[in-house]
Amino acid sequence: MRYLLLSLVTLLAACDQGPTFTEAEPGEHLSAGDATVTKTDQNAFSLPLANLSPSRRLDFSVGNSFFRNPWVIGPASTDARDGLGPLFNTNACQNCHIKDGRGHPPAADAKQAVSMLVRLSVPASETDDLTRSGLVPEPNYGGQFQDAAIPGIEPEGRVRVTYEPVTMTFADGHQVTLRKPRLEFFDLAYGEMHPATLFSARVAPPMIGLGLLEAIPEADLLAHADPNDDDGDGISGRANRVWDSAANTTAMGRFGWKAGQPGVLQQSAGAFANDMGLNSHLVSTDSCAPSQTDCLAMPNGGDVEVSDSVLNSVVFYSRTLAVPARRNVDDPQVLKGKGLFHEANCQGCHVPTFTTGAQAPEPELANQTIRPYTDLLLHDMGPGLADGRPEFLANGQEWRTAPLWGIGLTEAVNGHTQFLHDGRARNLMEAVLWHGGEAAASRDKVLTFDADQRAALLAFLNSL
Repeated sequence: MRYLLLSLVTLLAACDQGPTFTEAEPGEHLSAGDATVTKTDQNAFSLPLANLSPSRRLDFSVGNSFFRNPWVIGPASTDARDGLGPLFNTNACQNCHIKDGRGHPPAADAKQAVSMLVRLSVPASETDDLTRSGLVPEPNYGGQFQDAAIPGIEPEGRVRVTYEPVTMTFADGHQVTLRKPRLEFFDLAYGEMHPATLFSARVAPPMIGLGLLEAIPEADLLAHADPNDDDGDGISGRANRVWDSAANTTAMGRFGWKAGQPGVLQQSAGAFANDMGLNSHLVSTDSCAPSQTDCLAMPNGGDVEVSDSVLNSVVFYSRTLAVPARRNVDDPQVLKGKGLFHEANCQGCHVPTFTTGAQAPEPELANQTIRPYTDLLLHDMGPGLADGRPEFLANGQEWRTAPLWGIGLTEAVNGHTQFLHDGRARNLMEAVLWHGGEAAASRDKVLTFDADQRAALLAFLNSL
């Protein structure tokens, strides 16, 4: 009887520990299948897909030029790149997506936020039609706060981020001090904001692998959705449904921190319009709110400032930016960390593997086994990370699962390790500890890890 009890205890302990990995899976280092690249320096996020032909690499370079170089005030002799503003956040895509990587919150003395923007809206009423917009813009400042402007126009104002400490304690007594951000607006040029304005700070996410994420069949993503938590595991991911302007219908959201955009085309056109004040056939509005009459009266770069050919070049570039290979996949500490990642059920949202569909936006993206560590679904992350701002079906506590591929190269590419939607986490462990809501059980499991286990988990995450 004693032997049976000991065996049962051993079995239960083994179940609680999760899987043990003694070697890497075949091809596990190939994060993007045949499209994977192997660079690990500051240019690791700026390479074309490894399976892109030489002629297609020329198209990639053209798109890179429009992504990297600044736009100018219109009208100008540089008519392929004019029309900036009147209000904007930056004058080049690369200024936010630094080295095609991750943005960061502004320093305390920064005059502009640059690679962090703030989305604005007000609560919707029962009569508001949110089918196409997903939200109601703030009356005087629109849907995005712009802290830069062309000469003759006042920027909307300035934003500053301050922090208050939040302490988390591990089971072994080790403490980590997190920082909770607080936004402050000043020098407002267009009147007071609506008293019920909702704010959401967003740092620019990495650009790698966007075309591959777009190529995952919708049915494969929805297979991980469990909106009513029917399986009782505490995870109830669901798809956002957003407006697709090109198709003139609703579609599954995949991109943006709340999955508010259906694809790379609309994501790119929206960034041109909101971040740089550049209209296109797909997004015909510029950065001026309806009440900003001086802004609306300023000259522009033409009825269509971003031509279809330029937009398509940037979209091609964005779709074909490659994902670097994983490192140290056979390292014993990395394998131990992988087991701990699964023990904490992190893979419940950060799904390791998908296969892209045969009908991909570009042929090089098709039929690839990829390892993005995301499900692209919305999850309730609890009040700690909440911005209180709905976006289409996403509520104020929901966020899209961020892909983890390439995350271990953030410091090499961008010179910092600031994570989450607003850059509040100063390292990967802080990012883990901010997880709440559906991820609270995973976070609490991590809080039981000792120093060696924490180091192993971080080694695994840094290998991605």
